[in-house]
Amino acid sequence: MNKAIKIGTRNSKLAMIQSEIVGTYIKSQGLSCIYVPMVTTGDIVLDKPLWQVGGKGLFVKELDKALIENKTQISVHSLKDMPMEISKDLPLVAFSKREDPRDVLILPEGKSEIDFSLPIGCSSKRRIIQLKEIYNEASFKSIRGNLQTRLKKLDEGEYGAIVLAAAGIKRLGLENRISRYFSVDEILPAGGQGIIAVQGNLMNDYSYLKDFNNMESQTVALAERSFVKFFNGGCQMAIGVYGEIKDNKLYLRGMYSFDNETLIKGEVTGSLEEAENLGTILGKQIMERGENL
Repeated sequence: MNKAIKIGTRNSKLAMIQSEIVGTYIKSQGLSCIYVPMVTTGDIVLDKPLWQVGGKGLFVKELDKALIENKTQISVHSLKDMPMEISKDLPLVAFSKREDPRDVLILPEGKSEIDFSLPIGCSSKRRIIQLKEIYNEASFKSIRGNLQTRLKKLDEGEYGAIVLAAAGIKRLGLENRISRYFSVDEILPAGGQGIIAVQGNLMNDYSYLKDFNNMESQTVALAERSFVKFFNGGCQMAIGVYGEIKDNKLYLRGMYSFDNETLIKGEVTGSLEEAENLGTILGKQIMERGENL
């Protein structure tokens, strides 16, 4: 392993920080690395909700191409931004320890309450349907762009508040901007939220990532992604899921809406070994409840 490991990453500040987390570990193994930042299609097309322009795959196409062409050896992603269908030639080879999985409310600088005469900035159907149960007087308006762009739009008065993932805010050192944490009971997260995923090429050796990989994250990721995949894994419908390991058991909670208005929730418990199957079991349980409405 004499050559520097080239790390493919989106070029946003948050993506670079997440790549540096992986890079710092790689350097601790006596290896060197080079960051290869890229602008993805998902970073360019910002005038429409993600589900209207191709879904989560827009954030990985360019990085996948670099892996296939061996221009990079690994790609670093937020797991929640990864499509459910991944090429067998480009497997996920490591998962970070999970950062805070919750969603958070951000208010304009200097404000202590939401101004409901302005919309809440949110493009996620998962978030919106759950936020309506918390703030029934709220209206919502799509917001895209990197985290700094969203904060700028908020502070310039376009929105009364925005809702983001706690993990990104914390990794950027902006915890002081958080006005409220939503518990996972209030707002179920996106599958994989808070986990950094490392993607590789089947042809390469990734034994150097063995101690970076967090088995608890890998287990809950299998279950959560299996649940999302059961519902075809798209952005068009509201879907949330969260797995927790307690006393060597996996507790999985999920929600889905067949009409983006009515939420159907469920939960299952099982052994860690059946993580992937638990996601499917929970999906079937919620599907049956939806059919009986």
